[in-house]
Amino acid sequence: MPMLQEKERRTLEEWFQRLRNPVRLVVFTQEHECEYCQETRQLAEEVAAVSPKIAVEVHDFVAEAELARQYGIDKIPAIAIIGEKDYGVRYYGFPGGYEFTSFVEDIIDVSTGEHGLSENTLRELARLDRPVHLQVFVTPT
Repeated sequence: MPMLQEKERRTLEEWFQRLRNPVRLVVFTQEHECEYCQETRQLAEEVAAVSPKIAVEVHDFVAEAELARQYGIDKIPAIAIIGEKDYGVRYYGFPGGYEFTSFVEDIIDVSTGEHGLSENTLRELARLDRPVHLQVFVTPT
C-alpha cells in the first residue's frame, strides 16, 4: 500500500518544481530490515518517483559497511541526501509524520545549493576554527 496519497503527491510535484540539480537519496538498511527500515526505503522510493530529478540508491548497512563508513552512516535506517556535492545532510530514522516536511525541504535545499542563512549567521560561522558535528534530534509527540 502506498504511503503517499494522491493529494500529497500533487503537493510534492508543486514543491519539486523548485529542484534545480539532481539529488540522490542514498538509503542504508539491511537484509533483515530493522524497525522502520522498510518504511524508510518505501517512502524514499515514493518521493523519488514524484520527480525525475530524484534518484534512490538502496544499500545494505552490513554488507556494504565500507560504503556506509564513506558516507559517515553509523546507524540505520539512514538517508544521505546528496546533490552536486555532498553537503553532509543525513537523515536517521523514518522521515514521516511531522518530520516529512523537513525531509522534503532538505531535498530541495540540496538540489538548489541554497541554505537560507543570513549574512550575519554566515559571518559567525566563518569564525569557527575547527570542524563542528551538528545533530538535531526530534521525537514524535
